[in-house]
Amino acid sequence: MSAYKPVAIPSFPKLGEKITQDTLYWKHYKTPVQIKEFGAVTKIDFSPVQPCNYAVTSSTRIHIYGQYSQEPIKTFSRFKDTAYCGTYRNDGKLVVAGCEDSVVQLFDVGGKASLRQFHGHSKAVHFVDFTGDKYRIVSGADDYASTVWDIPNSTEIVSYKEHTDYVRCGCTSKLNDNIFVTGSYDHTIKVFDARTEHSVMNMEHEHPVESVLLFPSEGLLASAGGRFVKIWDMLKRGQLLVSLKNHHKTVTCLCLSSSGQRLLSGSLDRHVKVHSTTNYKVVHSFDYAASILSLALAPDDDMIVVGMTNGVLNIKHRKREEKKLSQSSVKKRHPRYRVFVKGKDYMPKQDDIFVSKPEHLRNYDRLLKGFEMSKALDAVLVPGIRLSTPEVTVAVMNELNRRGTLKNALAGRNEKELSTLMLFLLKNLADPRFSHILVNVAEQIIDIYAPIIGQSSVVDQQFLKLQDLIQKEISYQEELLEVLGMMDTLFATMTTKKQTVLEEKMLSTAQDFEPKNVTTLNQTA
Repeated sequence: MSAYKPVAIPSFPKLGEKITQDTLYWKHYKTPVQIKEFGAVTKIDFSPVQPCNYAVTSSTRIHIYGQYSQEPIKTFSRFKDTAYCGTYRNDGKLVVAGCEDSVVQLFDVGGKASLRQFHGHSKAVHFVDFTGDKYRIVSGADDYASTVWDIPNSTEIVSYKEHTDYVRCGCTSKLNDNIFVTGSYDHTIKVFDARTEHSVMNMEHEHPVESVLLFPSEGLLASAGGRFVKIWDMLKRGQLLVSLKNHHKTVTCLCLSSSGQRLLSGSLDRHVKVHSTTNYKVVHSFDYAASILSLALAPDDDMIVVGMTNGVLNIKHRKREEKKLSQSSVKKRHPRYRVFVKGKDYMPKQDDIFVSKPEHLRNYDRLLKGFEMSKALDAVLVPGIRLSTPEVTVAVMNELNRRGTLKNALAGRNEKELSTLMLFLLKNLADPRFSHILVNVAEQIIDIYAPIIGQSSVVDQQFLKLQDLIQKEISYQEELLEVLGMMDTLFATMTTKKQTVLEEKMLSTAQDFEPKNVTTLNQTA
């Protein structure tokens, strides 16, 4: 008797994203830690100095979290209403925030009560930031005003009211103490110089502006609004360089990596896109469970923190690289080790008797070898195989069909076993990899169990779903054939026939021959 050959499981190509250096880099994060806040997380800001604490603005509080703390190490709650835009100063000692009650508050990281309160806006203050010299604050509010405040004297220095709608975002220059940028719901981005009375630059974003961001060199400015992220050249008076449309919903936040070579954008479509700042193509994408309102990267890219509309704070830490063991720390092998590996490269001689390794068969192969067809089919319908590797289940069904025993293996099943089989068909029948085999299985099931229809409501419902699935697949195939016919007609009208060299010679010979025949006939007449 010949040796049993195990069932050959066909291998199918796996469709997936192209593995690049960016994919490896941005996937090198641990499983995220999730913290539930009191409300939607509207702002996340990292301290510019070590340790990498970060301020989270949510509801009427600003929480300060440590790098690995899951509970806030500091809380600022002296707000009468919703707080906005908790932002660190560049020395990490002060935090400023706006509020729904139109007051700008300044806090010391080491204290609890506010150091300064700035009154002057008449509506909610959504944007605040420190200037580069650390002694002034810039704010933008829903009263359409952008104001510069003096910290030591708690006084207003200058206020601009050039926007015609809410001022919801902005940023300050780190290279020039007097330059700051604001974005508004009037679709404009304005650049101000605190030494002048009017804005020095104006850009039209064409959508309500949700976020603006200056690049480290400050020669470029990124703005987000609607579904677009736009890059502006500041050295050419705000000329539009590129417009990116990679999200399906409003883009709410922007941030840069530590190197400045990657731009991250978060959106209400629950995605964070990573763009290359050299060609502005998407090099990676993160998926989240809810719409994204805020996004921040640690100064060394060691953490990525995302705030969502459902109040969940999602924190991912970068995996630490495993240190290579030095030669002295490597465990020495026992002298007996060479005894076990001595014969691994031994080549058998002519007189040697070669004993092959024992063949280990899988459960379904062992049952097929023992001609237990029904049990072999049951072995591949367990959840661990039919859900994760359906190609194994289909391969066994194909082997049973080849042997002519598929009908026997399918017959004699109770309601639960038949329901499991039907669920597998409903899930995989439309898969082009398995359809040519599973259609035959479905036909045999219908032939066997047609007499019992009406005895089980569960099985009846699954047969109706199978009928709907097949009808949808047939209509889908008919539509594809119609499209294929239209494309063939279109290609036929667009294609021009190229004449071969032989056809060109024959045509030229016929043209030379035709006038001579006409002349001869005229002379004869």
